[in-house]
Amino acid sequence: MSSVSMIPPAPGAKSGLPLILALGVTQVIGYGALYYAFAVLAPRMTESFGWAPEWTYGGFAAGLLAGGLVAPAVGRLIDGYGTRIVMSIGSALAGVALLALAEARGPVSYFAAMIALEVVSTMVLYDAAFAALTQARGAQARRAISQLTLIGGFASTLFWPLTTMLLGQFDWREIYRLYAVLQFALCVPLHLFLLPGRVRHPIGIAPSTPTGEVAARSYLHGDARRSAFLLLALAFSLQGFVVSAMSVHMLTLLQGLGLSAAVAVGIGAMIGPSQVAGRLVEMLFGTALQPVTTAWVSAVLMPLGLMLLLVGGMTATLAGLFAIAYGISMGLGSIVRGTVPLQLFGPAGYGAMLGKLSAPGLIIRAAAPLAFAVLIERTGQVTSLLLLIALSTLAAVALFALARRVKSA
Repeated sequence: MSSVSMIPPAPGAKSGLPLILALGVTQVIGYGALYYAFAVLAPRMTESFGWAPEWTYGGFAAGLLAGGLVAPAVGRLIDGYGTRIVMSIGSALAGVALLALAEARGPVSYFAAMIALEVVSTMVLYDAAFAALTQARGAQARRAISQLTLIGGFASTLFWPLTTMLLGQFDWREIYRLYAVLQFALCVPLHLFLLPGRVRHPIGIAPSTPTGEVAARSYLHGDARRSAFLLLALAFSLQGFVVSAMSVHMLTLLQGLGLSAAVAVGIGAMIGPSQVAGRLVEMLFGTALQPVTTAWVSAVLMPLGLMLLLVGGMTATLAGLFAIAYGISMGLGSIVRGTVPLQLFGPAGYGAMLGKLSAPGLIIRAAAPLAFAVLIERTGQVTSLLLLIALSTLAAVALFALARRVKSA
């Protein structure tokens, strides 16, 4: 099967650099305020509420679980009403949810705010942004998706130090209020004025036309489509567990394997730039590869990187190589999430398809930090690391099998 380059973007859709830059800004703010800030603010939130850390992280996990449950419905809304309406409303609701979180005074209001925050995040983060680019550019959205993730990769680079700096001057509640203002002042107008509206024929050509019929035959159907969906959902879910577990426990894992706290922090800081580097390489040179090929090649880097941590007498050099391999795999994985479904299933119903694919992964991500914490406590770092290697290897095998099936289709 070959990718279809003959399908033009939807008529009247806004596209080009302004759309990519607008979405880039909103993704940096969205991920920074709705996701990365929590990692910095959680200890101060725990202290403020006066409860055990499990309550703080439990609210975050409950939100991720709720987000996974509503993701398919959000995808259908995007297909039916367009990303302009959904993402604009989502940004406004994200601002309201951040204000609600800032005003939470107990477990009920805290859990309600966290659940609301993660539910509305499905309306404004990558899956929705990928749908916006697909509605604007049809089957030609691959390069735009790569460009968007390149910009979005700076969310942690900007918001971790920004939030840390603000925490030295303000209370965590004031910081969330400030981030709510960013949603209202920047994200809402950018989504409202620069995103494509409702697209009645997402691929730009009616299915009854000869060109539309050729395009439709180029995508997977029937049993091949169902099989590809299951393999893709499996791979995304397994990788989601690994990434979610590592995002919370990486420093603990590295120190448990023998690195000092300072070196572990430095290794963790290398992952962000490695993600951006991987995305830049894909954007410049990756068009020669099919997205499914990029998917399994990038997936292989994750277990290879993790295996470096098992080498006896681990040094900072080996840990640095792990960070590079793992970061590149994560960076390319963000692109793959948008480009592989587009290649296999086409632009029609793209939002709903992304929602269905991401739902199980979001649910698994919600359980991963707690499950991995228990595993580390009961079995130790090495056994826990072996589990991550096994899961990421299985994900790579699933994507390789998918690439082979696509090649023979």
